[in-house]
Amino acid sequence: MTNFTSTEMMTVAAARALKNSDVCFVGIGAPSAACNLARLTHAPDITLIYESGTIGTAPDVLPLSIGDGELCDTAVTTVSVPEMFRYWLQGGRITVGFLGGAQLDKFGNINTTVVGDYDNPKVRLPGGGGAPEIAVSCGEIFITMKQSLRGFVDKLDFITSLGHGTGGTDRADKGVTTKGPSRLITDLAIWEPDPETKEFTVTSLHQGATREQVAETVGWKAKFAAELSETPLPTAEELEVLRDLHARTKAAHSGN
Repeated sequence: MTNFTSTEMMTVAAARALKNSDVCFVGIGAPSAACNLARLTHAPDITLIYESGTIGTAPDVLPLSIGDGELCDTAVTTVSVPEMFRYWLQGGRITVGFLGGAQLDKFGNINTTVVGDYDNPKVRLPGGGGAPEIAVSCGEIFITMKQSLRGFVDKLDFITSLGHGTGGTDRADKGVTTKGPSRLITDLAIWEPDPETKEFTVTSLHQGATREQVAETVGWKAKFAAELSETPLPTAEELEVLRDLHARTKAAHSGN
């Protein structure tokens, strides 16, 4: 059996959630790795869009930021940021948005603004960028994060990007018509919102992960589906493509 890391398992599981027909708003980091793995394996016709305005991009290496020249060089076209947000994103033309964050709660709300009190924070984070608009305007949202008590908290210090709010119908009650966070992919498990309460519930454990590990790395009482499955292992092809992508990226960014 091929060995793989928990990060590789997370990336592969996230990539598999994407379809060939998706138009995907891609975040930098783990979301970018997952989206490009999907493009290089089972979803060659997926349309990847980055916040800087690049549409249909097909980077050979993972970008360092949304302003990375690799994105524009390989895009079908590049539009202005106002057009990207007003016409493409707010116009309802994007099926999936991929997000991560510094803090996440059980309803999929995300904080990327401050840790601690807003006026006197322990840490001031980079902020929302386009994430608040992505969170409400994409057809649905996939979230990728590694589990930790620091990141998976019972109550956010600040809500930067709306998930399901306080749960139940709260998102719809606020006038938001899109689906919201429909999948959370971590290094230990796959979580999906409960149909009624909208609280994230573990539906699949990655190989080697236990209920205890999952429960110990979130700040709320973790819930598990009645029929809990095991995430299929990464295939040899998925690992080869992902590792080659990371190797090319490392070589390009180190100047070798």
